[in-house]
Amino acid sequence: MLKNLSAGVKRMLIGALGLLVVVGVALPAANQATAAPAPFKVLAFYNGTWDAAHIDFDKEAKVWFPQAGAQNGFTWEATTDWNRLNAGSLAAYKVIMFLDDAPTGSGQRAAFQTYMENGGAWMGFHVSAFNTDPNSWNWYYNTFLGTGSFQTNTWGPTSETLKIEDRNHPSTAGLPATITSAVSEWYSWSKDLRQNPAIDILTSIDNSSFPVGTDPNQQWRSGYYPIMWTNKNYKMLYANFGHNGMNYETNTRTSSTFASAQQNQWLIQGILWLAGASTTPPSTPPTTTPPSTEPISPTAWYTVINKNSSKCVDARAAGTTSGTAIQQYTCNNSNAQQFQFQPTSGSYVRVNNRGNSAQALDVTNVSVADSAPIQTWAYSGGNNQQWTAVSEGGGYYHLVNRNSGKCLDVPAASTADSVQLVQYTCNGTAAQSYRLAMQP
Repeated sequence: MLKNLSAGVKRMLIGALGLLVVVGVALPAANQATAAPAPFKVLAFYNGTWDAAHIDFDKEAKVWFPQAGAQNGFTWEATTDWNRLNAGSLAAYKVIMFLDDAPTGSGQRAAFQTYMENGGAWMGFHVSAFNTDPNSWNWYYNTFLGTGSFQTNTWGPTSETLKIEDRNHPSTAGLPATITSAVSEWYSWSKDLRQNPAIDILTSIDNSSFPVGTDPNQQWRSGYYPIMWTNKNYKMLYANFGHNGMNYETNTRTSSTFASAQQNQWLIQGILWLAGASTTPPSTPPTTTPPSTEPISPTAWYTVINKNSSKCVDARAAGTTSGTAIQQYTCNNSNAQQFQFQPTSGSYVRVNNRGNSAQALDVTNVSVADSAPIQTWAYSGGNNQQWTAVSEGGGYYHLVNRNSGKCLDVPAASTADSVQLVQYTCNGTAAQSYRLAMQP
């Protein structure tokens, strides 16, 4: 949804979104005594036509799920033909997912309800539960999901700490008491799911996360907000996430729905449980869009190398005091070119310089303007001193400032030494792309 809630709701009513995923089990092999278990199938239905953040989630899903399936024993394909949501097609599949919409045709809805009432399984995301009139499909919104209507949303999209409410469910197996979500916009509902005996809440917003959202007019400051749950009368899972952070002006992704390894673990274990397969994944699910990369260590030191210039992010003249300019310079492996990505909250980090680890990358004067220069400054917890590293795959990242939502940038894509770095509207160019190389 967009920043203006009323406008966003209006737009949601006039635009249809959708991504429907269907997971199925292949027919058994003739010789079950010797054959390995056949992979189950995933078929994704989607519209992908409304709100850049949801469309971008569709794009990520079409990359991430096939990779996850290859590692975890299922195959995945996608289609925009919702007419394949019928009794004949559903008979071949074991699990259905809706990623950013729900079916609108009466025949499609009837087929889905019959499928679920006859033992089918389902996983849904974010907008698949959005509605302003639950009586438009009473069974789905009131009985199956239990939500009633959409009530509020947070803005902007944020990563939050989630409390595991049911640690005995197969989808949450092995997860700690709290996990860190990927960035998303979050929804609340008119009905209190805690009052519904059919609903088993799996995760909720942890109290340590408040306030949730960056816009004071669209924040949650207290309360109880379920994020993942199941209806015990059906084999189903719903997840509130599925909205990437976006720079709407440039249509550039600033976060990934698949950036949280623990959230991904829940996803894979949930899919396997729904499909009736082992809930122990055969391998670790991918944490980013392919090609996957190693997670950034919070204790290691890295050189940060610009993709366009092949030069390193550098503290000018090896400065160790507040106000030292951050520039690019020919890589020389000095402490001035080594940085540590130390977590603050959510998906954000402070970027410390090895010359003086109390000094962090800072946007001068807390600016939100394009071309504001980057310096080091004694860390004080300011949003202008916090960044999120968004994976581009292949070991490259763009670094997005928490305060401005803008990217670390080499001005005019320069390849010269001593050019001071700035923040600039994220645009997906190589001047904003950096490779992290771990140092001893």
